[in-house]
Amino acid sequence: MARRYDTNDATDRVTGLREAASAVRRGELVVLPTDTVYGIGADAFSSEAVGDLLEAKGRGRNMPSPVLIGSPNTLHGLVTDFSEKAWELVDAFWPGALTLVAKHQPSLQWDLGETRGTVAVRMPLHPVAIELLTEFGPMAVSSANLTGHPAPEDCDAAQQMLGDSVSVYLDGGPTPGNVPSSIVDVTREVPVLLRAGALSAQELRKVVPDLEVAN
Repeated sequence: MARRYDTNDATDRVTGLREAASAVRRGELVVLPTDTVYGIGADAFSSEAVGDLLEAKGRGRNMPSPVLIGSPNTLHGLVTDFSEKAWELVDAFWPGALTLVAKHQPSLQWDLGETRGTVAVRMPLHPVAIELLTEFGPMAVSSANLTGHPAPEDCDAAQQMLGDSVSVYLDGGPTPGNVPSSIVDVTREVPVLLRAGALSAQELRKVVPDLEVAN
């Protein structure tokens, strides 16, 4: 039976965050609010948990899960060949609705799906998400919906779709926005906007003027 905690209640928040971190350590799935939509999360370094996440969503390995982190410093252990332009994007837009696709450290023992040696990583601008990520560490997090259904803006919608496939639901109320993060590929010398979301190409070019836009 899934457990649900109201993170707007101080006592429930403490208990919920503790229970959510414990659940992730056991290889279970949790739902958490972010600054875009609700996400379903798992231990990024547990291939079985990530597989359960993809299965809960009805999603294939060809759509690998992004990774959320609680601090930019965590990047040092996750990515390699991270350019100065990539760091400038981090400094300007994190925490926030910007996902960066970077080359991951070859030594990392994880299986997020068919990533071709890359990882999509983001630091969300939401206190509950950051508290959980700070407590646990990097998590594989995807939107908390069944594939083909709208991404949920509140906990009710997420729970209706995912039910008992999730152990702990952290209910933070409606999310601040429903626009997905923008995705920028920083694996090459010139950053490429793969998906325009909360941040437009114009906004991103204020930081990296040579940003290209994928066709």
